[in-house]
Amino acid sequence: MISLTPSHIIQYLYCPRFTYFEYVLAIPQYESRNYKVMRGRHLHDERLEQNKGYLRRRLGVVNRYDDQYLTNNLLRGRVDEVLELQDGTMAPLDYKFAEYKDKVFNTYKTQLYCYAWLIEDNFQQPVGRGFLVYTRSQNKVVEVPIREEDKVEVRAAAEAIRSIIGKNTFPRATKYKRRCLTCTYRNICIK
Repeated sequence: MISLTPSHIIQYLYCPRFTYFEYVLAIPQYESRNYKVMRGRHLHDERLEQNKGYLRRRLGVVNRYDDQYLTNNLLRGRVDEVLELQDGTMAPLDYKFAEYKDKVFNTYKTQLYCYAWLIEDNFQQPVGRGFLVYTRSQNKVVEVPIREEDKVEVRAAAEAIRSIIGKNTFPRATKYKRRCLTCTYRNICIK
């Protein structure tokens, strides 16, 4: 069985047909050619070197684990920082090669929800919030609440992806047809 990543969950929530085209029909997206994707990967490596040993005390951080590769029975992912907080909870922190414009995108939130699930499964500690660092806005830190329902939603998406792949089923397309305009599969998808 395929091991899923937060990107799979994000793509499925955007449109379930991503899963079908990429994992049932094995038609790749070629996202590695995307400048922002590549720049984000390089930024991740730079931050690991620059921030060694730095604890964000104003966030209540008492310990941190850098560049954590975490897995469970459905999901895998690499968390930039796993923070241990004063209140006994933990939190994911993720660096974004982006500017903060008074809005946190759903894709960023979903990624944090996935990381929260992984942290809870691997550290056996509750996660009730996560943090995003917007590197193109002077490293602005934004706190994102993480509710139990958010973690339930990503678990349900992972199960749905597993079902699409396991049963080779062609799912319904997104109900938001504007998404189809920029989709990498728009030329082969039945509208």
